[in-house]
Amino acid sequence: MMMKRDMPVCHVTPKGEKALRGGHPWVYSDEITDSSVKCENGALIDVFSGKDRFLGTGFYNENSKIRVRIISRNTNDKFDRDFYSRRIKYALDYRNTVMADDFGCCRLIFGEADCFPGLTVDRFGDILVTQVLSLGIEKIKEMIYELLVENLEAMGEHIEAIYERSDVKIRELEGMEQYKGFWSGLKTDLSGITEISENGIRYNVDYINGQKTGFFLDQKYNRMAIRRIAKGRTVLDCFTHTGAFALNAAAAGAKLVNAVDISEDAVEMTKKNAALNGLTDRMEFTTANVFDYLTELYKKGGSPYDFIILDPPAFTKSSGTVKNAVRGYKEINLKAMRLLNRGGYLATCSCSHFMTEPLFKQMLHDAAADADVSLRQIEARRQSPDHPILWNVPETDYLKFYIFQVV
Repeated sequence: MMMKRDMPVCHVTPKGEKALRGGHPWVYSDEITDSSVKCENGALIDVFSGKDRFLGTGFYNENSKIRVRIISRNTNDKFDRDFYSRRIKYALDYRNTVMADDFGCCRLIFGEADCFPGLTVDRFGDILVTQVLSLGIEKIKEMIYELLVENLEAMGEHIEAIYERSDVKIRELEGMEQYKGFWSGLKTDLSGITEISENGIRYNVDYINGQKTGFFLDQKYNRMAIRRIAKGRTVLDCFTHTGAFALNAAAAGAKLVNAVDISEDAVEMTKKNAALNGLTDRMEFTTANVFDYLTELYKKGGSPYDFIILDPPAFTKSSGTVKNAVRGYKEINLKAMRLLNRGGYLATCSCSHFMTEPLFKQMLHDAAADADVSLRQIEARRQSPDHPILWNVPETDYLKFYIFQVV
């Protein structure tokens, strides 16, 4: 029986009801049937079917196409401090289990996959870096930050500071300003550079000015996977960012690794990380547009590389730009396949949800056909388990990663 409570309500179309009953956590603006909804933006609202069947409770925001973001399907939940503390504890306990020794450097909260819509929390040792993309979370983030620290301290994990990286344009679609800065509840006078260790490799992470939260944690075990292939090989790491794939290849015993990125800052950070690990003697660093760089290598004829790694940024962040993204992915993969001699190796990936696995696989098939090569699959992988995939929420399944031999 549903507990009696004073909560705003709205009703949804049969399409919206079907999605919610199937486990998806979003209600879109065109799925709400009420002519007017009396709910403050960012507040909680109960969602019902057209026949008054309770479907869930979520954050309401009329500024967003995603009108309601569901956080609970339990009719008796009380959305107090204890509720959010339990949710945080569930998320931390899960990471502590699946990440084990890597718990000190992982994603602690992954938005909808942890029932915190629009919230990302990455841990870099004693620093937490957050991103808030929904108004509902924005309104309670002070409490969430307090509870994160409390729950981690209870696990024996000390946190020095929390830095928020909500400096992304998508916040404006929710009616919020872009923002970044230290949370006032802990230290606020830190440099913004912290050192982490992943797969036995040390990195300096710039969590104030680096991309996203400063370091891409989702490729953790994919970087480990390339080590077996890299040993003794000459490796080209494209879109190197902070050099993570390049450093794993060098640490595994590659003859030479060339780390390429269009960003001078990224290449400089890669150099520093290489020096930090004593790997500079087997690495080269190139600031260049990867598309142009691969083209120039091909024009010269004969490839100096027998292992190429492609880890590009998301070429598409919406369904409307997928066709252009497919062309971009195909171009770099085709160039890489043509550069490799028969028997060479290729690691390639996409971090865009909109570039679905069927699309990505078809693109690889087409690129291989145009390059007149065959792909011998070695591994097919996903993101690390601190970025959990919910099978009823396709948006959480975003990273595709393959290792092939080109034959």
